[in-house]
Amino acid sequence: MDPSSIQTKEKPIEDPNALYLEKGEIVDDVTYDAVFGEITDEGPNYRNVGFFGTVVLMMKTQIGLGVLSIPTAFDTLGMVPGVIVLIAISCITTWSDYMVGSFKLRHREVYGIDDAGALMFGTPGRVVLAAAFCLYWIFVAGSGILGISIGLNAVSTHGACTAIFVAVAAILGFACSSIRTLGKVTWLAWIGLPCILIAILIVTIAVGVQDRPPTAPQTDGPWVADFKIIGNPTFAQAITAVSSLVFAFSGTPGFFSIVSEMRDPRKFTPALLICQAVVTAVYITIGCVVYYYCGSYVASPALGSAGGLIKKIAYGLSLPGLIVTTTIVTHIPAKYIFVHLLRGSKHLISNTVTHWTVWLACTLSITVIAYIIASAIPVFDGLVSLIGALLGTMMCFQPMGCMWLYDNWHKRREGLATKQWWFMVFFSVFVVISGTFLTVAGTYGSVVGIMDSYKTEGGSAAFTCADNSGSV
Repeated sequence: MDPSSIQTKEKPIEDPNALYLEKGEIVDDVTYDAVFGEITDEGPNYRNVGFFGTVVLMMKTQIGLGVLSIPTAFDTLGMVPGVIVLIAISCITTWSDYMVGSFKLRHREVYGIDDAGALMFGTPGRVVLAAAFCLYWIFVAGSGILGISIGLNAVSTHGACTAIFVAVAAILGFACSSIRTLGKVTWLAWIGLPCILIAILIVTIAVGVQDRPPTAPQTDGPWVADFKIIGNPTFAQAITAVSSLVFAFSGTPGFFSIVSEMRDPRKFTPALLICQAVVTAVYITIGCVVYYYCGSYVASPALGSAGGLIKKIAYGLSLPGLIVTTTIVTHIPAKYIFVHLLRGSKHLISNTVTHWTVWLACTLSITVIAYIIASAIPVFDGLVSLIGALLGTMMCFQPMGCMWLYDNWHKRREGLATKQWWFMVFFSVFVVISGTFLTVAGTYGSVVGIMDSYKTEGGSAAFTCADNSGSV
């Protein structure tokens, strides 16, 4: 080896994208990764997601199921408070997302949020965040399966028992999520993202040109939407709506996996800014327009707000997008478990029997648990808000505040505490405290909402054959 390529760990590295091996050898991190090891032609290339692939994966992780509940959240909070809360959550989660990329660049050995927890809090941090991470994505996968079943019911006019559609959705999710690398899943995301955006756009245009929502009173004379500028919800209703908005931005924990498979992790931040700008604009536009024209008669999910024909068209177009969403949110926890089981082993990067057996076992187990959740809690709004409250905030708020403090607290001891540093300390603490409040209060509100939905007439039952596409 060229002696010039040998440095000690104390010497500065001109290329921050380089990695150290045990003896101080510097290698290109596209061929050697601190998580996956040496990338060779004998196995999958885990480091093959480009800049635009990163953008589309991020956007597809964000724009999926959450957007379908935004008009309903606005109906609860009111138009103005709804937009203010949405923008506030967008700003906080954008900072949290930035911290994911920044933390990864400083600590290349980090693959998932549990690795960050282990650095900050030791074994207890790893255990708690690992459990929360897996539960979160399994619940999201369950909501994805539920979303596909709603779409299949809508397109077929309830052509089969809903339990059958849920099973079909689970099978589709398992098959697609078993693609081994995010680099290849990116191609599906390029298909899924435009599909769901076009479907939402069609519904948005339709509610704007129609006389009135199909579920509104069909009386003579002009109809005026009963949208509210400021709502008057109970505490439980308000915090449940906020949790739904958190869920719409809660792709943050998945960004650990995305940045870990990027060819150049240093391009993570510009990709993130593009993603969050587009996502926030889409959310505000869809939420405001659909709610403005539909008022309290907005459907949940929102694709059913423009009547039977448009609902069929919208769900028909959105089904590829819903399938890709389910693919990504099943792939991420399966890959997480897979990497932790085989990390440091030759089977992680080689096409061995053990490699394939463990990988398919991971995707299958995630799918089966998600299928059970989708069948047991078939209330779309309730499931979305429960995920956002119980696990979404824990994945998007508290750890990221702690990550900034972990990487920057040393400046106080070194006499580098500026006004900007103190501001960031207070902001990080605020993110931790607000996330904790939303976790506790939001979970309470979501549970109350799910219980109320079961008490109302026509509420969905677990493992039911009833049509779940007509909830309005």
